[in-house]
Formats: sequence, structure tokens, C-alpha cells
Amino acid sequence: MDSSKQNERQPPRAVKKKNQTPEGQLRFCLETCSKHKDISQAISLYEKAMAQGIKLNLYHCNTLLYLCSSEALGLLRPEETLKESDKTFAFNKGFEIYRHMISSNIPPNEATLTAVARLAAANEDGDMAFEMVKKMVSQNLFLKLRSYSPALLAFCKRKEADKAYEVDEYMVSKGVKPEEEELRALLRLSIEVGREEKVYSLMHRLRANVRQVSPSTCEVIEQWFKSKVGAEVGKEKWDAVKIREAMVSDGGGGHGQGWLGKGNWRVEKTIMSPEGVCQCCGKQLVSSDIDSEETETFAQSLARLACEREANQNFKNFQGWLDCHGPYEYIVDGANVCLYQQNFSNGGFNIHQLKSVVEEARQRSLMKKWPLIILHNKRTRGGPADEPYTKQLFEDWRKSGALYTTPTGSNDDWYWLYAAVRFKCFLVTNDQMRDHLFEILGNEFFPKWRESHQVYFTFNRLGPQLHMPPPYSVVIQESETGSWHIPIKGADDIETVRSWLCVTRSGTSGLEQRLISSEEGNTLCQSQCLGIEGICVANTSAHMVQLSTCNQNTDVIECSTNFTKSFLPRAGGKRKSRSSSPSSPS
Repeated sequence: MDSSKQNERQPPRAVKKKNQTPEGQLRFCLETCSKHKDISQAISLYEKAMAQGIKLNLYHCNTLLYLCSSEALGLLRPEETLKESDKTFAFNKGFEIYRHMISSNIPPNEATLTAVARLAAANEDGDMAFEMVKKMVSQNLFLKLRSYSPALLAFCKRKEADKAYEVDEYMVSKGVKPEEEELRALLRLSIEVGREEKVYSLMHRLRANVRQVSPSTCEVIEQWFKSKVGAEVGKEKWDAVKIREAMVSDGGGGHGQGWLGKGNWRVEKTIMSPEGVCQCCGKQLVSSDIDSEETETFAQSLARLACEREANQNFKNFQGWLDCHGPYEYIVDGANVCLYQQNFSNGGFNIHQLKSVVEEARQRSLMKKWPLIILHNKRTRGGPADEPYTKQLFEDWRKSGALYTTPTGSNDDWYWLYAAVRFKCFLVTNDQMRDHLFEILGNEFFPKWRESHQVYFTFNRLGPQLHMPPPYSVVIQESETGSWHIPIKGADDIETVRSWLCVTRSGTSGLEQRLISSEEGNTLCQSQCLGIEGICVANTSAHMVQLSTCNQNTDVIECSTNFTKSFLPRAGGKRKSRSSSPSSPS
């Protein structure tokens, strides 16, 4: 083997600290092995420790079990470099370590039993993995999603549907929600065993918990809609009023009443116009309603968490300050703007970027009101902050009530997020909100709120560009006529056009829509409203042209043009489209 390549594969040697006990030295070395995913060295250390009579503790065993289970599942290195014998070795060594724990009276914790469940899943033994779950419950351990996932995925892989559904129901009953990987496995299993009611339920669970699907999940969804079973299931007749009421109750974008219509589905990749019109079928996507009471509850919960974590009266002082200076139409995450694309040698805290974004937000304000800038106080002292220009800028903003500096020891994320939620206004930040703070807020409401209130920004030669939230919800949407639109996750680049999956089929329209060609070559569009307010439009490549309108007192609308017509119902009845005004996302 080439010596240079050999050196590349070997992790740096751990430098042992002086005066450590043998147990402490072992822990330090195992930490290094775990960091570099070096199972071979970890096993060597384990065998050496056993030969020397070094007493293993819970940390040693859990680190070893984690590495063994990860290797057995093929997660430590690329699949092409992993042999089946490597997996078998890791599997056997993992159970050897677990037996040593039991014989040495080392009490296992959640991490221990989860690692054993992963070992069982690597051997496709879902029953044993589920037994580990039940053992954790019996010992009153705090279970996480990772505790249930091995059993669920093992049962899905072996197509043991009833057992997989049992694990799913059990974890949900314990307050643990599956994420995309688990839902995708359940969806694939349900398609393979022909459980159409489960497929439908899982589509709505993806809609509620995932919202936008990964390309791999999209492939599974396509598999269903292109299948023979998928074409055959569905109601041929349904109560349009009941469907509409369900849409309103759900906030728009889904009814949950089952598959509508029968026949082959047309499945195509598409994009949306800036207004949310599908460029494949002409369907207008909706903006799901955000309940005002739910927003207020979320704001109170956010304030309570912040008060618990912030020192002294810091956050309560901020709440009082907002009482005196609010409301605002825009909140600006000052540090995020100043540090945007500053990771180069001469980069730093760019106050000019912040000034330009603040001015742009003020220009967009209906009342030309200053936005509120949140900055940690360390950003307003020393270095660039002491320059006369910057000091004067900060002073002007303070006098205008446009700047709040968070105190030492505080986390400014709590401040800008709370202000934006409280005032139901726009939040200017490129923060992806993925760290621990936002995991605490990981309920179904937060993604919906963020989607309709977060404003991303970029810069070009013309200055700052604020990317307002779209006037429709980027979430799986099910229409009143049974069609589906599924957003596909892409790169975080906000300027990349998002792909969607458009799924429609003929003969399912509750509008009983039909197209009749006239002798002159024009197309006559006749649509029966059935109590759903909508518009009849001509769809051209450049724009949507409104031809006529209908309301609940009109049974039939007719129009004619040289273009193709579509009837576009508005989800939930009357709904105003959201403009770029900050007062809209309330």
C-alpha cells in the first residue's frame, strides 16, 4: 500500500495526558477513536484493557458499543470499502462487550440499550430491537427517536408490516414522533404490502411533520402514484361540501378525507410561479392559515423558556422595552447580516451591510417605520464599533428606537425570535435555526411560522435583496379535487428554484370540469362550481389572465378564448393573497 495513503487513513494519535489513571487514559483514547470512526483501534484498546485487567466503566462500554453498532450497520465508512466480514466482526464484538457489561454489573442506560437495539437491527432482528425498547420503558429511562428507530426500520426491511405499525403506534403513544427516515420506511413498506389507507395516512404525516420531502422520499411517493394499486383506489363520488369544510378546518392545503377519484395518475416534476401557480397543471397553491391563538401561545412559551435561561431580569427587561417601543414591522438579526459572507482574510463585522439592509426594510415598511435591530452588546463595543461613523450610526438607531443591545451572557437568538413572533412581523435573517435552541421549539407550529415570516437576504451590485416569504405554503398540498403537490428539498441556496412533484388524474374533479372545442378553434370552458369560490383563468406561458369570476351564488361559469382554461378553487373559501406588507403574515 502507498505509504502516503496509509498515513491519510490513520487518525492522529491521541496524546495522553500526564498523571491519568489507566481508566482515564482509556477513556481519552476511546474518545479519539470515536471522533475518527476508528473501530479497529478501539477494539485493540478494549482487548488490551481486558488483558491488563483495567476495569471498564459505562462510558467505555457505550463508546465501544456505538462504534460496533455503527460498523455493523455500515455507517462508519463508504459501503464499497466495507466487507460483510467486517460487519459480522463488529456485530459479534458488540454483543461480547454487552455481555461483559452485564456480567460486571455495569447498569446500562438509554445509550447502551439503543446501541444493542442497533446491533439487533443490523442482523434484521426487529423483535430483539423492540425488546430493548420495552426494557428501557420498564426501567423508566428517557427514550428518544433513536431508541425506537432500529426496531421500526428492521421490521420495515423484513416487510413485517403489522410489527412495524405496532412500533410506530407505540412510539407515538409515548410522545415520540418519527422523522422523515422512519416515515419513508413506513411509506415504502405500506406500498409494498398494498396498504393504501396507510399510504394516505403517511402522506398526511409527512405533510404535518416533514412538510418538504427529500429526493429519496420523493422517489417512494412517485412509486405509489405510478403503481397499479395507486390508480385503483379512491372514491368516485364524494361530498364536496364536507371536503371543503375539512379544508377550512385544516387551515387549507389538505382535507384528510381519503383518496378522491380513480384512474391513472399523471406524475410530473414542475416549478411554481412567484404567485404559487403550478406550471404543470395550473393549480393555485394556498397559504395555510396560522391560528392567532396558537401564535400567542407560542410567544408565551418562547418568553417562558427565555426567562428560564437568561440571567437575572434580562429578558423581562426586554419585554418591558418592547411594550414602550413596539410594534415593529421588521426585526433584523444584526449579527447575521453583518457577518454575511465575511469568512475571508479581511472579512469582519460589516456595519455597511447592516445599514443597507435596515434601510431597505424601512423602505418596504408601509409606514416607513424603522425596523428593530437586535445586536449583542459585545458587537457595539471595541474594534469597528468604536469608529466614529459606527458610533454615530448606533446612536441614531437608539434614538429612533431601532436598536436593542442584548446584555452580556445573553443569547440574542431568543430576543429577535420573540420580538418577531410577538409582533407577528417579518424576521430578516439567514439563520437556518437548526441548533439546540430551535430544537426546543420543535413543534408543528414553528416550521409554519418560520416559513411565512422569515425574510432571507443576499447582496448584489444593486445592493441588498430581501427575499420575502412566498404567498403560498411550501408544504405538501392536497386539493379539493384529489390532486397533490409535493415540494422537494434542495440546496439551502435561496435563489435556487424549488422543484415540486405535481400529481393529478383525469375524472376526479369535483367541479365536473369539461373542455369543449368549438368550430372556430376556440376552447369553451364550462365548470360547475358546487359552492366553491374560484376564478376561471387562461394559462399562458407568460402569465395567468383572469377571464371571469364566480361565487357561491353562481352555479355555472362560461368563458371562451384561444388559450387553455383551468378552474382554480381557492382553498378554504375566501382567502386574500399575502402581499409583501409586514402586516399580512398575522
